[in-house]
Formats: sequence, structure tokens, C-alpha cells
Amino acid sequence: MSTPGTHTEAEETHGHGDISTGVAAPSGSGDSNASATRITPGNALRPEDIALEVRTGLAKPTEDVAEYALRLGDDALILAQRLGHWISRAPELEEDVALGNIALDQLGHARSFLTYAGGALGENGAVKSEDDLAYFRREHEFRSAHIFEQPNGDFAATIARQFVVSYYQFELYRRLTESTDATLAAIAAKAVKEVDYHRDHSAQWVLRLAGGTDESRRRMIHGFKLVWPYVGELFEDDALVNRLAESGAAVVPSSIREGFDRLTGEVLAEAELDVPDVPTAPGGGRQGKHSEHLGYVLAEMQVLAREHPGASW
Repeated sequence: MSTPGTHTEAEETHGHGDISTGVAAPSGSGDSNASATRITPGNALRPEDIALEVRTGLAKPTEDVAEYALRLGDDALILAQRLGHWISRAPELEEDVALGNIALDQLGHARSFLTYAGGALGENGAVKSEDDLAYFRREHEFRSAHIFEQPNGDFAATIARQFVVSYYQFELYRRLTESTDATLAAIAAKAVKEVDYHRDHSAQWVLRLAGGTDESRRRMIHGFKLVWPYVGELFEDDALVNRLAESGAAVVPSSIREGFDRLTGEVLAEAELDVPDVPTAPGGGRQGKHSEHLGYVLAEMQVLAREHPGASW
């Protein structure tokens, strides 16, 4: 999704450990009789596989499932854009690579969720592509939570945001692997393995910065104060998730708060840091109400596709 209608080789081939699904790749490899959502040794579930099943009617999300997938896809897409900005700017070369890989993981999650969401979001039964949803929606049509669009700040602020996000996504995807919607379950099964790496990466940096110099500890504390007001929105329930949870398709956000608090609390305790005592920021991202920051992210991300619709190379 880094250029209109095209995808980089790095997006297709990198990874921190896949759960595979039995889908025949275009080259003919894999089990041709397997479904795109049955987890088996072989080929990884790819956005192209989801797109094929959506086009052929083998995977058809309901409007509610599509809206839910849109939320998760938008979270990952906006975070990928934010993290990608660190490439060539990270404090050390190894972090250039690490943050770039995490961004690519998030972009992969976004591609899968948005591809699936597009199966029910077109008009008159038409299918919207991942590129349609990424590049040609306006700000109020995005459903990402506010924490994902917050500015990177310094490196400690980015680590604080990544720490919160990765522990939230891990708990969410871990539970979503049990979804009664087979496609959501398969996307989550692949994503949770990658997010587990993100979780470890951010936790190690929290410990390193909090236990380093006085300056690094001060910045880590400040980073958490910047991002913690946006934590509450991640765990807000609404009518959509409650409806989907009744059928077992979605995870009720409030139900994963206890696990998030316990696991993040263990790391914060080891780092001798307190949970910041800060007011909760207004939410609304799930309803398309965003901060001033998202517009700048979208302007940069969408400009090429909007100036040259259908361009590819």
C-alpha cells in the first residue's frame, strides 16, 4: 500500500514468524483444496488471498463485520505511517530496521483488514479495494483510535505509544483468533505472532530508557504522560462490538483491559515507573472524530494516489 495499486517486495516477504494458512499461492504452491482461513502448515494468509475469496464470494463480511475490520485496519494503517517516519531518523541503525519492520507488519495487518472490509463497503454490491479505502477516504471516514495518530515526538514518546499499542493489539488479536468469523480469526492468528515481537521490543526499550541516564528516564516518564490520556479509548465498548460479540465475531474491548493492565503493569513495575495520573482525552475516533493530527498524516499518505489515480510502476 506504499504506492497506488502496487506493493513492495519487502511487504510481501518479510516477517517475524508466521502462522500459516493453507491457501494455494498464485504460483500454484500450497494445498489447492485448503481454504483461505484454515490454519495449516504451508502458505501464509495474504491480502491477495482474502481479495480473491471476497471477489468470488467465498468470504463475504456482513456490514457490521466490515465496519469492525475497518477499525482494526485503520488503526494499523495510521500507525504504520507514523512508524515509517522513523526510517533514517532512529537513534541507531538497528532501530531504523526494527521500527521499519514493525511498520511493515502493521501495514500487512492493515492490508488484510481493509481488503476484507472492502467486501461489504462498496455500493450496489461492488467491492472496494484496500487502496480505495486507504487513499480515497476523507478524514471523517477513518475509524482509527486517537492514540495511533498522535505525533511521534521524541524516541521515548514513540516507544511509550508503541508499548501501549502492542500490548493492546496482542490481547485483542489473541482473543480474536477465536472469532466465529473465519477470516477475522485467520488474520488475527498471523498478526498476533508479529505483535508479540512488537511487544517484546517496546518493553525492552521501556526498561532500557527508564533504567538508563537521568535524561532517558525523564523522557520515558514524559512519553507515557503524553500517550496515556488516549489509552481509555482503546477499551471503550459500543453498540457495534456488542452486537458482534453476541455472535462471537468480535472482542468486547473492555474485556481485555484487565489483561492489558496486568501485563503492562508488570513491565512498569520492573522499570520502577508509575501509571501516569493524567486526565483521559476525549475519544471519538471510532465515529470519525479525530484530532488535528490525522489530516496531516492523510495528506502525505494520499497525495500521490489522488494526484495520479491508478498510477503504478
